[in-house]
Amino acid sequence: MNDILMLHSGSHFVDARMNDLCYKNDLAFLDVYELPDADLEPYVGMVIPGLIDQEFLTKEKECIRRFLDSGKVLVFSGHLFRPWLPGGSNFVPKTIRSHRDYYVSIHRPHPIFEGVLPEDMTYKQGVAGFFARGHHPVPEGAEVLLTLPGGEPIVYIDRNSTRGTILVHSGNDLLGYHSNDNTSGRIGPQLLRWIRDEHRQLQEKGVAI
Repeated sequence: MNDILMLHSGSHFVDARMNDLCYKNDLAFLDVYELPDADLEPYVGMVIPGLIDQEFLTKEKECIRRFLDSGKVLVFSGHLFRPWLPGGSNFVPKTIRSHRDYYVSIHRPHPIFEGVLPEDMTYKQGVAGFFARGHHPVPEGAEVLLTLPGGEPIVYIDRNSTRGTILVHSGNDLLGYHSNDNTSGRIGPQLLRWIRDEHRQLQEKGVAI
């Protein structure tokens, strides 16, 4: 199907997705610097990794908005520090005094995290902090899915800033969670399913310009 586009940031993390047989029928890849001339119509969603050139995306922010306003879905995992994402705010790091400060809580049940235990997101090989080390202040009306112990929103969905849907995660690429080591491996496949379901609902509502 390859109906979900991932922008290539030039990092080995995106190379890992390209070489991952788990996603061979789901993801297409595009060098971020080819974005201005690319035909984005075939894609239902776009995945943008954290190690992306945000200065470049700021110059091309209207391209991002047009994609969303056509009733599409965008997923960003990382730390925002430039104003290219509609409704987005700069990343705020969390002050850490204990590994417990990294504990992930499910604020609102959602299909992306169905069946996923909070401890499996919090700890990786016994170490905390891989999933999220801070947050982005949410735009008005956003749906918060996951939080840190102080209530900081680490995953949210924004359906108000554009005619499409934006999901923001303040950590590493959510598609990296797909192994069978623990329940967090459900996240990647369930995220892809949600992107397609969300796009279908957007189109059925006729939100596109």
